[in-house]
Amino acid sequence: MWQELRNELHPLGLEIVTVGLDTLGADACRPYIEAAQPEHPSLIDTHHTVAQLFGVVNIPNSVWIDELGHIVRPAEFAPPPRRAERPPRPASNAPVPERALAMAAEAAKIRYDSGPYHAALRDWVERGAQSEFALTPDDVIQRSRPRGAAAARGHAHFQLATQLELAGHHEAAVLHFREAQQLVPDNFSYKRQAWSLEPGPAGPVGRFWQGPADDDPDAWPYDTDWLSEVVEMGGENYYPEWKA
Repeated sequence: MWQELRNELHPLGLEIVTVGLDTLGADACRPYIEAAQPEHPSLIDTHHTVAQLFGVVNIPNSVWIDELGHIVRPAEFAPPPRRAERPPRPASNAPVPERALAMAAEAAKIRYDSGPYHAALRDWVERGAQSEFALTPDDVIQRSRPRGAAAARGHAHFQLATQLELAGHHEAAVLHFREAQQLVPDNFSYKRQAWSLEPGPAGPVGRFWQGPADDDPDAWPYDTDWLSEVVEMGGENYYPEWKA
């Protein structure tokens, strides 16, 4: 997705590093990385350590770091390049679950404008510290998300849940994923990770189902899910407006 932009700006000194946040690690991320055939570093972060250090609470987020290793823009929504038109999927006579239809309807409301963000990125690559989009250290601190005791405890629970999940103790992991969600309710990354580890319908939906099964909603171990959250916030508000 970012390869074309990277190819354009890499000769001017920009390097893009993408980080896949996924407890299941390479097994989950590798197919997407290989399909994209990136020429830039593509990393996998099973414990969401990068997200915790830089304050990432959803994807896609970006952090701008200059050649001296200084953050000039903290974690913020990074509108991705628009994808090329996808070919239509083969017709199927299989019934579509009601939840899948509802998810598609909400996803269709999601909007973002990548133009201003990419123009700002190009300006920074060209002008460096002189760019109006390169923030001062004070502005970086002011825009960074505050992380108090609740956020620290939430990340500790998330880390423990991740390790339990990797060790095969799923039910124990759920308890700590729930604690992380309650302590840091605005961290959508924590929620989506936990939801995606629950079984979904077979086929392409798979881990993107992220909610209760139509035939057994009581088996869902969390208080909320992707569809409920997006309906409450409004699909049109899913991504915040990027601000210069």
